[in-house]
Amino acid sequence: MIDKPMRRLAIRWLYAVAAGHVLVGALLPWFAAAPLFDGYHGGIEHAFWQAGAPLEARGLQTWWISLFGPTVQLMALFMIALIHLADRLRQPQVWLWLAAGLLVWAPQDILVSLRAGVWPHLWIDLFALAVLVPPLLWLWRGDRAAAGRSAP
Repeated sequence: MIDKPMRRLAIRWLYAVAAGHVLVGALLPWFAAAPLFDGYHGGIEHAFWQAGAPLEARGLQTWWISLFGPTVQLMALFMIALIHLADRLRQPQVWLWLAAGLLVWAPQDILVSLRAGVWPHLWIDLFALAVLVPPLLWLWRGDRAAAGRSAP
């Protein structure tokens, strides 16, 4: 039997992580060029231009990151909708689809980043997997067991 307070905590955690992604996605277009990210931009520039990046590189990078923000926001809104549906309908396969999406995305994102020598993305992706996949699989297992007990 799934512990109701723990289930509620896991779902609130997933909502919080998704809401954080909505916020980050909203802020990226506004702050992609902020001095706070100079080190990040410099690391990416160095990965592609060891002898020094052309002046236009920073502008292009800032544009791509700004463009990425709304995509992050949209995916976070989809995640919130799926969390809501899985919670209300107690459909275990929704938790599994969310976990599967992360497990399809992360290796690809990591591979692309490592090919470019951009290590911070590896750590960010591993962190995302560590904070999202365990609660999703726990909820899947618990809701699956509960559905099995209520089946005729």
